[in-house]
Amino acid sequence: MSWGSLGWRPYVSVGERRAKAARELSKLARKTGRAASPVVLDGRKIAATFWGKAWCDNLEAYSDFANRLPRGRTYVRNGSVVDLQINKGNVTALVSGSELYKIEIKIKPLPPALWKSIQTECAGKIDSLMELLQGKLSSAVMQIVTRHERGLFPTPKEIDLDCSCPDWADLCKHVAASLYGVGAKLDQNPALLFLLRGVEAADLISKASAAEAVRQTTGKAGTAPAMSDSEVSDVFGIELAPASASSAPTVESPASPSPTPAPAPTRVPKRKASRKQKVQRRLSLAARARMAAAMKARWSKLSRTPKAKVAKK
Repeated sequence: MSWGSLGWRPYVSVGERRAKAARELSKLARKTGRAASPVVLDGRKIAATFWGKAWCDNLEAYSDFANRLPRGRTYVRNGSVVDLQINKGNVTALVSGSELYKIEIKIKPLPPALWKSIQTECAGKIDSLMELLQGKLSSAVMQIVTRHERGLFPTPKEIDLDCSCPDWADLCKHVAASLYGVGAKLDQNPALLFLLRGVEAADLISKASAAEAVRQTTGKAGTAPAMSDSEVSDVFGIELAPASASSAPTVESPASPSPTPAPAPTRVPKRKASRKQKVQRRLSLAARARMAAAMKARWSKLSRTPKAKVAKK
């Protein structure tokens, strides 16, 4: 088929492209057994939530991407990204153009040293996983996680791009549309960002804050009683250090008619805690912090269970 004197491909409307893409996806679904996951926008906004906007803002902050991003925005807005999958270190997509193009975006995992640094800076500033994923963060935390080069988002040098289209540029309009599509997917599920970078979102949550939440939940009046050490041991399979024994009470002798001077008190050396007790106390503190969320869920469930009725005589 001739493309005309200048060699340009004939114009294909967006509707025709979508119809062709739908046929190709149907064939692919029958072959692979996997349903497509298209990028569907509500209006013209690509992203509306904290994480989606932050991802798109990060893309647009790099001059390497500036020239090619506008065409990508057009493609993602008109529904051309008909399938997009986010996995650990990898994004794959199918974008409808003159043909159905295959895109693969490889993203390096977050360097361990950088992740450790982010955890340290965020320590004690995020109280719950829900708060983190909903983007309800203080300005200090937002600056840490969204900053360029040293935040959670990848830099251009950490991104490897590939598209099956004939465009010579690495960042073609199909790849640009896919990158924006990632931002739209983060709107629906922010945890995908942590999966993509190969880290655990829960690592940013303050363990001390989680433990305090459990203490407050299980100790309030009208709720289930606080968990005892023996119950913690039974539930979680750990041995907790016993409470420190108080000194035995002093019993006074009855008064005698001829009091005898009391002997000088003998200083009894304080016994050092055995190694086993030290290990137990250390385990106790660590276990309470690690399993705070599980304890909270268990006791919340128990507090809703009606007490057994006492049998009438």
